[in-house]
Amino acid sequence: MIEQIVNTLNSIIWSKPLIILCLGAGVWFSCRTKFLQIRHFRHMLSLIFQGNTSESGISSFQALSISLSGRVGTGNIAGVATAIAIGGPGAVFWMWVVAFFGAATAFIEATLAQLYKEKDESGMYRGGPAYYIDKAMKNKTYAVIFALSTIIAVGFCLPGIQANSIAISAENAWGISRTNLGYFLVFMIGIIVFGGVRRIAKFTQVIVPFMAITYLCLALIVIGLNISEIPNVIFLILSSAFSIDAGFGAIVGSAIEMGVKRGIYSNEAGQGTAPHASAAAEVSHPVKQGLVQAFSVYIDTLIVCTATALMILLTGFYNVVSPDGEMIYSGIQGVEAGPGYVQSVFETIIPGFGAIILAISLFFFAFTTILAYYYIAETNIVYLNKYFNTPSLKFFLKLLLLGSVMFGSLKSAELAWAMGDIGVGLMAWLNIIAIIILQKPALKALQHYENQLDESEGKDFVAADLSIENTDCWAGDN
Repeated sequence: MIEQIVNTLNSIIWSKPLIILCLGAGVWFSCRTKFLQIRHFRHMLSLIFQGNTSESGISSFQALSISLSGRVGTGNIAGVATAIAIGGPGAVFWMWVVAFFGAATAFIEATLAQLYKEKDESGMYRGGPAYYIDKAMKNKTYAVIFALSTIIAVGFCLPGIQANSIAISAENAWGISRTNLGYFLVFMIGIIVFGGVRRIAKFTQVIVPFMAITYLCLALIVIGLNISEIPNVIFLILSSAFSIDAGFGAIVGSAIEMGVKRGIYSNEAGQGTAPHASAAAEVSHPVKQGLVQAFSVYIDTLIVCTATALMILLTGFYNVVSPDGEMIYSGIQGVEAGPGYVQSVFETIIPGFGAIILAISLFFFAFTTILAYYYIAETNIVYLNKYFNTPSLKFFLKLLLLGSVMFGSLKSAELAWAMGDIGVGLMAWLNIIAIIILQKPALKALQHYENQLDESEGKDFVAADLSIENTDCWAGDN
């Protein structure tokens, strides 16, 4: 009965209007920013390592690491595998589309988060959609709804996916029972989440680059061994995406749906999660962090997700089914769509060790994502505490998240992903509508920043000079 309820909610939230909204918002913001994801590509790279930590904020790189720890997770591995299994190779193309246009969406939401950030009781920067909805839209009710939805989504719905993927991969690699693995995850995550945002930032800034580089090196080995097949794989992706090959005609709709759904789950553009880390950064101009976060979408989808997709397609480990369950194109069958799917790919290249290597990589991917989820949920609790006296809510969040980790470790992958999709979809609906309404301050800040780039000496950013109100951290005297 639980699965029926979850699947019904999932079908309602992830209807065609949400897919149109996600893609349409990305196209709109790309046009409004004059395709900054292309114009400022090189500049984005130069900004990643700029900025320092302060008593109030973390560095740009630490903020990037936290947001990437949320973006680069099981969605880059199991999510891509599932998208291909259900939507065919064409789903990869639509993930690319979401990433390209989503970079502009990520810029808008991250810049808004920087503009409307504020300091919490301990003097740390906090911000995110709830903050800019409250301060810019001046709609407290909407902001509270978003905060509550986010706490449910990232505190309960989404951690289960990450834990589920770790449990499946560990079971495949070492035969560890899911129960024991769940207890281990609860213990390890508990140590860090009880240590606060700075411990999370320090942990992720070391682990995230390491895990991403290691995984990409492994992917390059697989791709290198099959380099001659790259042109055929690219054609396969395009023919599936546009139904050039008649065999894929019946699943084009599924390719678009899965590409958009898994693309947004993976790179989080428009979802409303990444702005929380963006607001925590100490930068000299809000647009700088917006550009850094726009580039992180490229890292997530165009690099990491593409690496996974190429490994799967180059080695032929995929099945394509129509919406009614009919097999249209079959690769090697009997492989679970998810962690086991990609583990089988690694096993063909490194027999006896492939599944173990993938399990280790996935552990770090998913583990850091769970930590990012906790930080996001905690930030929304800090927001709620501005208006409601809920001193025990943080402790309850820790228990909720750890419970979700244990629950996800034990339950089926289908239920875990369905619950995660509900969380992602609910946040996306609320956040994208908000940033479409609130885009003007971010566009003003972008124009101000671009004018500075054309001048020999830049001026301090003062929000009031651009008629942007309720931006206490950018009043010019901080």
